[in-house]
Formats: sequence, C-alpha cells, structure tokens
Amino acid sequence: MLALRPLAKERARGAGGKLAELLAGHRGVPMSGYMPIRSEIDPLPVMAEASAYGPVGVPVIVGKGQPLVFHRWTPDAAMVPGPFGATVPALADAMVPQIVVVPMVAFDRGGGRLGYGGGFYDRTLAGLRERGPVLAVGFAFAAQQVEAVPTDATDQRLDMIVTEAEIITT
Repeated sequence: MLALRPLAKERARGAGGKLAELLAGHRGVPMSGYMPIRSEIDPLPVMAEASAYGPVGVPVIVGKGQPLVFHRWTPDAAMVPGPFGATVPALADAMVPQIVVVPMVAFDRGGGRLGYGGGFYDRTLAGLRERGPVLAVGFAFAAQQVEAVPTDATDQRLDMIVTEAEIITT
C-alpha cells in the first residue's frame, strides 16, 4: 500500500470540506453516501457528521441489472464485505435517501458522470426521481474532470458535482 506523506494525508482528510459545506444546508434530510473503493474520494468524515442530524445510508447492490437499495449506516455500524469490494452494513435497515452522493471515475461540468459501467446509479436515480425530488451530488477529485462524458438516453445527470476545490451546479 502506498504511504501518504503528511501533506497528502492532510489534503485527503480535508477533501470533503466542500461536500460538508453543501450538506450543512440540508441537515436532517435523509442522505446516502458510499463506502469508498479503489482511489475514490472519501466521503466518510462528511457522512459521520451528517449522521448526527439525520439518517445516512450506503448503497447495496442487490443484483446485476437492478437498482441499488440503501441500508442505514452510522460511523460505528458493523460492516461486512459486499459486491465490488465495498463494505455494507451487517444490519439490513432499509432507508430511502433524498440526497444521493455518487462516486465517479470521471465527470464533466454539465452533470455527466462515468462510473464503473454497471448502470446501478442510473437505474437507482431514475427510480428515486419517479418517487419525488432527489438531489444527486457527484463527489470526485477535481483532477477527474474531463471535457465531455459520453452519455445515452438512460444516463442520469447529476444536479451538482463537488470536488475538493469547488461546488458545481449543473
């Protein structure tokens, strides 16, 4: 595992500052974050803060071609291995978020998002949006921005994108 230099550790810890700033205006609204995998930006400190004000969930993959479900998460929740290397709460306490923080491989400033290719978030956001208003917030490092993400009719656009440097309204 790559060891982070002290300055890199400080930057990694502070990467959620803009996300925390955005979510402070939505305290108590049910939200979901995610358990970071690979080199994804880490939302866990911000999720922990949000959990003091309202329910926080994490996505759980039910099966190929299915939308995600969300299980309630707390900073001290027992976690177990889930699909694709992300951990999930051991206790399956379902919840429905009104704010969905979405990880990304790449994004563009128009709300286009490139994920890992399973379409899970697209199906999930489409279903949630049919039920009512949902704020879809992409969370990534600024370096993950590209000129344009290729999209098709099934892709769900993000309402906002948050990086360590800025909040982008799409």
